[in-house]
Amino acid sequence: MAPTNKFSYSNFTDELRTRLSVLDVVGRVVPLTKKGQNYWGCCPFHNEKTPSFSVNEEKGFYHCFGCGEHGDIISFTMKHNNMDFKSAITELASQAGLKMPDYKPRDPHIVKREEALFDICEKAAQTYTEKLFTPDGAVALAYARKRGFTDEDIKKYRLGYAPKNNIIANKYAESRYLTESGLCRRGDYGLYDFFRDKLMFPIFNANGKVVAFSGRSLDGSEPKYINTSDTDVFHKRKTVFGLNFAREGIHRANRSIIVEGQIDAIKMQLNGFPETVAPLGTALTEDHIALLCKSNRNITFCFDGDGAGQKAAARACELVMQFLRDTSDVKFAFVNGGKDPDEILTKSGTDAMRKIIDDAIPLTEFLWDLANKNFITSTPGGRAQAEKFLDTNIEKIIDTELKKHYKQEYDKRKFQHWQSWKRVKKTIDVKLPDIDDITKNTLVYIVNTFPELAERYLEFLGTLGVDFDGTVTDLNLDFDAAEKYIVSLKLQRYLEKLNTRKKELTDKLLSGDESVREEIAETDTEIKKYTEKLKLLITL
Repeated sequence: MAPTNKFSYSNFTDELRTRLSVLDVVGRVVPLTKKGQNYWGCCPFHNEKTPSFSVNEEKGFYHCFGCGEHGDIISFTMKHNNMDFKSAITELASQAGLKMPDYKPRDPHIVKREEALFDICEKAAQTYTEKLFTPDGAVALAYARKRGFTDEDIKKYRLGYAPKNNIIANKYAESRYLTESGLCRRGDYGLYDFFRDKLMFPIFNANGKVVAFSGRSLDGSEPKYINTSDTDVFHKRKTVFGLNFAREGIHRANRSIIVEGQIDAIKMQLNGFPETVAPLGTALTEDHIALLCKSNRNITFCFDGDGAGQKAAARACELVMQFLRDTSDVKFAFVNGGKDPDEILTKSGTDAMRKIIDDAIPLTEFLWDLANKNFITSTPGGRAQAEKFLDTNIEKIIDTELKKHYKQEYDKRKFQHWQSWKRVKKTIDVKLPDIDDITKNTLVYIVNTFPELAERYLEFLGTLGVDFDGTVTDLNLDFDAAEKYIVSLKLQRYLEKLNTRKKELTDKLLSGDESVREEIAETDTEIKKYTEKLKLLITL
């Protein structure tokens, strides 16, 4: 019986559903707000004023309780964009950064090649593990044990040794896929092993199959690590090292920890942080984060505290914004002093590492720190650049309600930390009376609750000498009432200023200065005008 060819339709659409959340796809065109377990918005397929369109991210579908429309990312794209099936998945492939396959029965030669690549990688892993426990592998085994790996650890992670000779090229010479696997290369004198005299770390796919290797030098030569090049079954940008071991740990800890290297990831997993993973042979990518967010959207990035680590953290911050939800807990931890997690664990123990993780900086703080470190916020131009930086990152957030709260948070911080109201005025024409505690507390509440009002009345608020950094009891004022309060206070202060000026002018008149009569009349007119405005405002 001839083998049945597998179509790439289901394989590729499954990959799309894995890479793209239904919330990400729908959220591009429908403003969504989380209520309970689902996200809600107005249905794009029929006219409605009350949201009845529900999106369930965990199950991957949407449903409209008004018109009955129901489906996943593919049916949504087809319906919303009036596309056929192929056009819809082409659009989604573009969003996911995937290359469209040819929609034909899978080439049996491709299927055979992939199976052969899995097979040769598995055989190589077995060979490397065997070699580690022979005299040839003595140096590598001693190094692994020096780094704190027990024999049980070595067995679990299938560490091995690639000898100096061409063991893979010679032992599996009959295989047609040695070069395609990345294990061997072809030179002037035939095939030779790519990994030689290396401590070997197998790289597993999500299903636990060996798909590639990372080799660590033992003689101090650079680079310290070399990795298999991309193959048909291995792509660095889409592979998270240690994820096959970390899945249960991520579920139990309700988070993932991302470190920079594979030894760091393994040592973290072995020392009380089983939820730890690492990118492999490349900088952190959007694909890595998307893959982790399928398991959990709580992520702690743990990088070295040096310049390179800070740069990597900044990139991670920008990448993760589009994956944020109102339940996300994203943090940034730094290992300072030129150390990495492995060294901290070895020299200082698990408690020291746990403190580093527990002291991680929340995303809101880290992004704010980036804006202040990268731009000179004491100047108008620097503040403008910093605001653009914050706005660009906030715009990546898909959840509209969450995006609004991020904007409000940073508007408040910009007002409190960047604007001129905190500085002492060089000249004040009239010394205004002190603010009483009730007025002060009301203003502090308004500024912290409605930062847009603080921006609008910045110049006036800056004359009051109030410290707006405090917190007060909720006064239950809405936006209109809060603005009315500020405007009425502004009018009262202006009237006080006018009356003070009138008294000064009257004193001059009584002293015989007739030149002030006209100014007194003008001041009386102003007092009458603004008194009427204040009365009108109070009656509204």
